Amino acid sequence: MTDDERFMRMALKEAEQAANDNEIPIGAVIVSNGRVLSRAHNLTETLCDVTAHAEMQAITSAANTLGGKYLQGCTLYVTVEPCPMCAGAIGWAQLSRIVYGCPDAKRGYREYAPKAFHPKATVTEGVLCEECKALMQSFFKKRR
Repeated sequence: MTDDERFMRMALKEAEQAANDNEIPIGAVIVSNGRVLSRAHNLTETLCDVTAHAEMQAITSAANTLGGKYLQGCTLYVTVEPCPMCAGAIGWAQLSRIVYGCPDAKRGYREYAPKAFHPKATVTEGVLCEECKALMQSFFKKRR
């Protein structure tokens, strides 16, 4: 198993926790030099806060762990392509690498804010895509 798969599996566990809490099942993990700085999942329903996405929660936690607002040299693992809001925060936090599972054709950053990340950031997409997509599809199927 690659590091990307290992850390994405951690993000998937966060997403599963979100689903168990009736939150949209998206999970995020931020890593620096192989060390997990933060883990988070969506809390929008729990906190009654539309900005409480997994990525936003993970960024805040990682910044607190490091004692600064910039996350250069860090990698964000997130189960679904970030939305434009999260992409903006990812860019401002200067995350060096973004790894996501499945695309979000309706609300993903690539459609609305393709240049939101820091110019030096790299993106890897499709890590454990089928598992990430299956979790989302299962969650929404149960809600309908």
